[in-house]
Amino acid sequence: MFESHLFIIFGATGDLTKRKLIPALYHLMRGDECSGACYVLGVARSDWTDEQFREKARQALEEEIEDPDLSAWCDDHLFYQSLGSDSTKYEALRERVDALEQDLDLPGNRIFYLSLPPRVYGKTTEAIGKVGLNDGDGWARLVVEKPFGHDLESAQELNRTVHEYFPEGEVYRIDHYLGKETVQNLLGFRFGNAIFESIWHRDRIERVEITVAESLGVEERAGYYDDAGQLRDMVQNHLTQLFTLVAMEPPSTFEADAIRDEKVKVLRSTRAIATEDVVLGQYEAGRVNGLDVNSYRDEQEVPADSKTETYAQVRLSVDNWRWQGVPFILQTGKRLPRKLTQVAVYFECAPVSLFQGTGENGDACEVNQNVLIITLQPDEGFDLQFEVKRPGESIRMETQKLSFRYEDAFGPIPDAYQTLLRDIIVGDQTLFVRGDEVEASWRLYDPLLNSDIPVHTYEAGSWGPNEHVNQIAQFSNRS
Repeated sequence: MFESHLFIIFGATGDLTKRKLIPALYHLMRGDECSGACYVLGVARSDWTDEQFREKARQALEEEIEDPDLSAWCDDHLFYQSLGSDSTKYEALRERVDALEQDLDLPGNRIFYLSLPPRVYGKTTEAIGKVGLNDGDGWARLVVEKPFGHDLESAQELNRTVHEYFPEGEVYRIDHYLGKETVQNLLGFRFGNAIFESIWHRDRIERVEITVAESLGVEERAGYYDDAGQLRDMVQNHLTQLFTLVAMEPPSTFEADAIRDEKVKVLRSTRAIATEDVVLGQYEAGRVNGLDVNSYRDEQEVPADSKTETYAQVRLSVDNWRWQGVPFILQTGKRLPRKLTQVAVYFECAPVSLFQGTGENGDACEVNQNVLIITLQPDEGFDLQFEVKRPGESIRMETQKLSFRYEDAFGPIPDAYQTLLRDIIVGDQTLFVRGDEVEASWRLYDPLLNSDIPVHTYEAGSWGPNEHVNQIAQFSNRS
């Protein structure tokens, strides 16, 4: 059972609250673990009442949930407090929190979820601390959405502000990619199957490619995105998190700090990134999913001379005994052909081919390398590609695959936010990013942010600029 608590959402009138947080909390609170234990206080500048907040939440929930008790649930569990534009309203917020805890007989446990623009994370945390909201009778936990900082210096400053009011053990830096069941299962797959862990090293693996592709453009995020770009928005957090899970050593125990210790070790062992190991691109007009789409510079709120990258490919090299010489290729972009998140592990080819001259015309029989593909979205699962002989007298090898799909075995997969919010409530930090991990990641990418790396163009609906194809090809035969 969950401990009773008040879940306080700053930015409660925003899109994330409507689409993700309220539905996730509803599913958790309707389950046996959290029944009656969780109440939600929405906080924002809009001058809403409790009833208006409940009605907006009910409308959002009705789009995906059929529950005759939905209105009653909203009335019983959802509350709202307006902050307006006056910072003194935080005193009123503290009084409202105290009153709700007394009326609902809550023990003083509080979760503060910052569903806000990144630029106000520090100010909001400071305001929470100055009125003593973090100093109740129970525990107090702070949840911060990515991006955590804009560069290394801002991440360090934000860490200092956060730690002034919340100890690291109560800080949850949320990266929703880590809440996906398939991402979590990377650890189970690696350390629960000796057949793979025994070959998970430089003697058997040629390269690893981690891809996060999006078919969408910047949509309504252009104002934020043009100041961020793909390196900040995706590579420094999402892709780097996947990289550390693939490359980490076995932890001493399956506990939060033991796992996060190993992730930090990977980042500290990663070689400084040279500019020649980076390919950047920006999409031009093209066709995606059969529709004509604008170039990035023609998107609303994007400057006509913008040099912001919408595609990034980065080669990482880990200088340790397990991975020396194995390139990790991180690639991500917008307006690519389809939405896809996957990790592809390419195993070394056999050192000597036994099938020289065994083809139909006496030529060499081609044998492809084995590949393990871990698909994180969509169609979550695993594929292991291997070689088999085709029927017939001559030796002809063909690639086949063993496949596993989560939905076939277990049914629909819970939303990532539902998993992450549950862990916040129970106090499990395994899937959250630690402060030193954030800073270690920024140390890798910070030198690239102001480097003079050319930004190539690519047609929307393609897999990125032509330069990235040549770079991947050269990695296929490492020295």
